[in-house]
Amino acid sequence: MNQRASIKQPDDASTWSPTSWQSRPAAQQAVYRDPAALARAVEALGRLPPIVVSWEIEALRRQIADAQRGERFLLQGGDCAESLADCESGQIARKLKILLQMSLVLLHGLKKPVIRVGRFAGQYAKPRTTENETRGEVTLPVYRGDLVNRPGFTAEDREPDPELLLRAYERAALTLNFVRALIDGGFADLHHPEYWDLDFMHHSPSRDQYRQIVNSISDSLDFFEAISGSRVHEASRAPFYASHEALHLHYEQAQTRYIERKGYWYNLSTHLPWIGLRTADLDGAHVEYCRGIRNPVGVKVGPSMDAAWVQGLCRALNPQAEYGRLVLIHRMGAANVDSKLLPLIEAVRATEIPVLWVCDPMHGNTETTSSGVKTRRFDNIVAELESSVRIHREAGSYLGGVHFELTGEDVTECTGGARGLADGDLARAYRTTVDPRLNCEQALELAMRIAANARSV
Repeated sequence: MNQRASIKQPDDASTWSPTSWQSRPAAQQAVYRDPAALARAVEALGRLPPIVVSWEIEALRRQIADAQRGERFLLQGGDCAESLADCESGQIARKLKILLQMSLVLLHGLKKPVIRVGRFAGQYAKPRTTENETRGEVTLPVYRGDLVNRPGFTAEDREPDPELLLRAYERAALTLNFVRALIDGGFADLHHPEYWDLDFMHHSPSRDQYRQIVNSISDSLDFFEAISGSRVHEASRAPFYASHEALHLHYEQAQTRYIERKGYWYNLSTHLPWIGLRTADLDGAHVEYCRGIRNPVGVKVGPSMDAAWVQGLCRALNPQAEYGRLVLIHRMGAANVDSKLLPLIEAVRATEIPVLWVCDPMHGNTETTSSGVKTRRFDNIVAELESSVRIHREAGSYLGGVHFELTGEDVTECTGGARGLADGDLARAYRTTVDPRLNCEQALELAMRIAANARSV
């Protein structure tokens, strides 16, 4: 990817509208055979109630601002691509359980509140490297996620279908509604971490260490509440925020609303949209769209980006240098992080624009086994994460969050970890339709590594 910094984004919001992105080059967009059907689906989607509300977005902005000042830590995780078929209570609850377990470990180790952000309730579209997929003698359009087409390898499955925009909206709303109901019902109460138990974790090598952390926090809560005579409110209800890649711009546009009493445009399909590496061109449609919304916005930054490009993104997306607005998610790869990350940290510091630095140690470490299976090696994930912590610390910066592709399922998609999964183990439970995810055991082990690193300082 070549650096694109040819157009300076205007600071004046009057040049922006929810449709102004349509005048810019739009990468990674599906081509619909029937534009009128797409227009009808977008119009219908625009009449439906929002999935999130503006005060939730403002609350997340305040928490991200705290994290930028080193007072909180952001944990962002979930599926690489959600499936419409997986919108069922057990799977959603398991995702929450592993994120809650990880946040508990991070809270104990970092000694600061954790912002919980799920890659759910809208992560139905994925960028792809190629436009087509070939199997044998047959070539068809590539699968772009359940928001666009279907994974089956037939011409009918791979045809972009505008009705899927509405089906994905429905599943996203159902997902977040269930998450809210669980939270309001006490599912995330730190007084009852037994709610988060995952059956197969009883055999995990991390089990005993996790139980010690749970007991320590429980004892501390009991002690504080005994001497104060009141419950710790934040321990009783831990909010979750939703995020997804703002890839399919017609979907994002349809749920973008102007809130008169606040004076801002909000993307009400999610709390925290992000721009992917493949769509981060400064003169592109995705940056144009995201610069005009009030939501906090994430941007993936990688080894192909130079200082001018990243500085341009900061100025385009946060021209007023507001706290709580911009999250930079670096994904360098274990082989590149030592040479590529520091120059970008220094470049962003020179802009004097506040950002929250988050490490995504997943996407830069994807590889393919000799048998053609896409995987990620746990050792490389850990190496990039630990190097990122060290580089930020030495630079006088703050790594304020992590971004993982993970699942609450007992899958075998990434090799390594405490059980030492090898390439030959991948076939046992390889279920992802796009990118390999950490299973719950590997995800919890990573949280413990982060916590241990913080205690060693």
